[in-house]
Amino acid sequence: MDELSRASQTTQTVPLVEVQVCGDLDASSAPGVNDVLSEALALHPRQLVIDLAGCDVIDAAGILLLLDAHRRAIRDGGMVALRSPSARARRNLKLAKVDRVLQVISPDGDLTLGISPDSDARPGEVNR
Repeated sequence: MDELSRASQTTQTVPLVEVQVCGDLDASSAPGVNDVLSEALALHPRQLVIDLAGCDVIDAAGILLLLDAHRRAIRDGGMVALRSPSARARRNLKLAKVDRVLQVISPDGDLTLGISPDSDARPGEVNR
């Protein structure tokens, strides 16, 4: 067995990593947040939770960053969930249709799968 095969077989994962974003997630803050998310993803979490409770604004750069984190997590067998986006951030995520890709969980950890209060889905259903 070569070095690469052994290294890929011994990659360890952690069950959960949580990252809290405070302040706006925009073009000016995206590089710093990307560094933190890269460190978190280097742990190969099965689930990366990005807590957005302290983030009022998410612009296009922030949305691209979240989607990139999702892509990297999926590639490594994990997933990304967003916790507690503000009403304004949730609106921007919905307009960009990110709520169809990323899971959204409530502050207490309940999965809402991107269903917004104005959704016409019944309980247990997800609008896709």
